Amino acid sequence: MSDLPVFTVADLEAVAPFERESFDNEDAVDLGLIAVAVIRHHGANLAVRIVLRGDPVFVAKLGTTGPGNDPWLAGKAAVAERFAAPSLLVRRRHEAAGAPFTDRTDVDHDLFRAHGGAIPIFVGGEVVGTITMSGEPDVVDHAVVAEAIRRYLAA
Repeated sequence: MSDLPVFTVADLEAVAPFERESFDNEDAVDLGLIAVAVIRHHGANLAVRIVLRGDPVFVAKLGTTGPGNDPWLAGKAAVAERFAAPSLLVRRRHEAAGAPFTDRTDVDHDLFRAHGGAIPIFVGGEVVGTITMSGEPDVVDHAVVAEAIRRYLAA
């Protein structure tokens, strides 16, 4: 991805939530393997983590990623889970409202990071997990996660 993708609130809201009738560990691994293939396709330096009901089911760190990505993976996922929306959408909504997420006083910003790269996984309208990437500019993280989900849904 040579040019950075641009996402507006409208762009992000136009994408249907990642909703499944069921989603278990096997599904998480399948999605994770597709995510790894997408990361490799783009030659990206990305870590991917899929968490279901608080349990990290799939983790892979490619390229130059490592322990420094862990707080970002956790922080972005925390935002996606708490707000039941992609972490980039949460950030863009705050920016559009003229109140950056970092100005919020009701969240611990060491634990909640409203940067692109995390998308919630819904079953029966409830957030049951997240898929998160970290390592590139956050709009790239989001774009690669979204592509992995599209490929998973098409498989």
